[in-house]
Amino acid sequence: MAAGAAAAAGAWVLVLSLWGAVVGDRNITARIGKPLVLNCRGAPKKPPQQLEWKLNTGRTEAWKVLSPQGGPWDSVARVLPNGSLLLPAVGIQDEGTFRCRATSRNGKETRSTYQVRVYQIPGKPEIINPASELMAGVPSKVGTCVSEGGYPAGTLSWHWDGKPLIPDGKGVSVQEETRRHPETGLFTLQSELMVTPAQGGAPHPTFSCSFSPGLPRRRALHAAPIQLNVWESVPLEVQVMVEPGGMLAPGGTVTLTCETPAQSSVQIHWIKDGMPLPLPPSPMLVLSEVKPEDQGTYSCVAMHPSHGSQESRGVSVVIETDKEGPTTGYVEGQGLGTVALALGILGGLGIAVLLIGAIMWRRRQRQRQERKAPENQEEEEEEEERTELNQSEEPQAAESGAAGP
Repeated sequence: MAAGAAAAAGAWVLVLSLWGAVVGDRNITARIGKPLVLNCRGAPKKPPQQLEWKLNTGRTEAWKVLSPQGGPWDSVARVLPNGSLLLPAVGIQDEGTFRCRATSRNGKETRSTYQVRVYQIPGKPEIINPASELMAGVPSKVGTCVSEGGYPAGTLSWHWDGKPLIPDGKGVSVQEETRRHPETGLFTLQSELMVTPAQGGAPHPTFSCSFSPGLPRRRALHAAPIQLNVWESVPLEVQVMVEPGGMLAPGGTVTLTCETPAQSSVQIHWIKDGMPLPLPPSPMLVLSEVKPEDQGTYSCVAMHPSHGSQESRGVSVVIETDKEGPTTGYVEGQGLGTVALALGILGGLGIAVLLIGAIMWRRRQRQRQERKAPENQEEEEEEEERTELNQSEEPQAAESGAAGP
């Protein structure tokens, strides 16, 4: 009986020792700047206690053992009277492994292990520099999604009408940038979205972006969506309108207006004689009190985010000086069209006059030839008559000679 009781007691001691040696591993996530308490399992609630805390984090080069009696690490981590470990304000450098080994009064040893990770929730992401409109079939920038002050870095993603956008390098492309603050260690993410809307697609698509934390069980943060207009691709025609047209009074004012199909999204620059004018972008150019220095060919250049740049045809402003009178001015139409038309008409009239003159000259030549023909016939008849008379006179002269003495 005594031997059986001893065997049973030994078995219970073995079970308890094995149970006390079990290590309790746990993954802990703590918010940056908040306090964190790690319990040392198996430690007596009151002294005297036999326990040991050691840690391996970004603050240490190797395992660091903390004393229950306190020390210089109390501002970072200190052991509480009940055996727990307190981190007053957890930071990024506190990420790592914490271990506690406690021995109860009965001699049972318990080990606890914690893997600590920290996080910081950033503010809601925001879409900055959004586009005002998109052009079908033309690659266009939608905007830039920005998330600031998060840890870990996390990821940004885009949505088109509620559906996730997957970059394919063709119709959808994303350019990402990640920066880390040198002092706080927090991350700033940027994601620039470029899309090429299909012809005949949705005319008013909605775009949004979201931030997903790099930790499990954390909800995504969504930016306010934006809705853009999609225009079908049409040729961008740029032309200059002049008011008033025709003659310009000396010292008068002429207004040049650059007209484009999409006035809201273009920048208009003016050019004179092939050189850009040092003026701020404007669809109108006003020339007040025109003078000879204002003479030249004017055109406008429309800078469109989707179409690029396109220049209009030139409009010539001519200032003429009359020797008998004051300076007079006039404006020629787009591309000198009026002058070209006038020259064309004059050239046509000149050719017509030359043709008519040639025809009249040919007719006169024919008439002269017809008049000369009868005169030649009369002269030939007279010569024939003279010849016959001469021939008839010669025989008579011969006969008279023969009948003489």
